[in-house]
Amino acid sequence: MSKTNLTTVEQVAYRVSFVSILINSLLVIIKLASGFMAHSSAMVSDAVHSFSDIIGTIFVIIGVRISNKKADPTHPYGHEKLECLASITLAIILATTGLKIGSDALNLIISVYHGAVLTAPSTLALYAAILSIIVKEGLYWYTIKAAQKINSPSLKAEAWHHRSDALSSIGTLAGVGFAILGWPICDPLVSLLICLLIIKVAYDILSDAIDKLVDHSLDTKDDDEIRRLILAVPGVTGIDAFRSRMFGAKFYIDVEISVCRDLTLEEAHQISESVHQTIENHFPDAKHCMVHVNPGTCLPE
Repeated sequence: MSKTNLTTVEQVAYRVSFVSILINSLLVIIKLASGFMAHSSAMVSDAVHSFSDIIGTIFVIIGVRISNKKADPTHPYGHEKLECLASITLAIILATTGLKIGSDALNLIISVYHGAVLTAPSTLALYAAILSIIVKEGLYWYTIKAAQKINSPSLKAEAWHHRSDALSSIGTLAGVGFAILGWPICDPLVSLLICLLIIKVAYDILSDAIDKLVDHSLDTKDDDEIRRLILAVPGVTGIDAFRSRMFGAKFYIDVEISVCRDLTLEEAHQISESVHQTIENHFPDAKHCMVHVNPGTCLPE
């Protein structure tokens, strides 16, 4: 990656992260205040979820900063995989947050079972939930577009964190609404649902990050497209072996091609260079392509 692109990646990630931290900080204050004033456990849980967004964004900044460091003698393949570690840390934070919310909700539900009477929340919690839905969905679209622009897995994870917060606020809105209508048990029940939602998002982020850490192959669609491009290069008579592997947000390709056995070494080398350039031109996220040439059958003129 060039110096210009590196600077662009960091600038985009930092700008998005700053906006996210600022807005989430305001949301946490609003949600906590309205949750306590309106006596809504679901809204307090939603505030905790938003606070975890702030922590997650900090890890995004760290991940992008470290993963875009240039290769060095001790890390000749670069540092892209370190961004996956930031995503894993974010997933752990999410899961821990979700379990805490679920534990508090279960305690409230158990207390009701033993005869405790819950206070129905006020409409203030409704307004806070509606505000949260609008703001968090807007943050999702703002962040996901930036993540796609710079192909950042940790920024993409952060975008889905915003989406999960918007969805949890929808649940909060429903729970608070039913509680106001006379079913206060709905408020902690929604907190329990928020817990499950957060854990599901954490699992998805963790699975994606682990796949990239353990050199998972590209999806079948991309593999097939790369094979098609290789076979379309003039002089390539076949593909003897093909492997792809993810490397953080980038990927590597190892391919063995067949060319006419009568070609000179220089001619065969030129074909391999064409294959190399074709793949990298069509797939900007290809970090490197290793092309090995095998002698094969000559095609008829």
